[in-house]
Amino acid sequence: MTAEDLYRWTSALWVVWFVVLFTGIIIWAFLPKNRERLAQQALIPLREQE
Repeated sequence: MTAEDLYRWTSALWVVWFVVLFTGIIIWAFLPKNRERLAQQALIPLREQE
């Protein structure tokens, strides 16, 4: 295996890894058990300072 073959293999693997990671994060964010907590966290920037 040459360095060029290794580069092609790892670059393809990174693309697959990022797609799987992105899909997993999206699924996790839309799970019903996380919805209320994430909705509350989304409002943090809109709260008035105390």
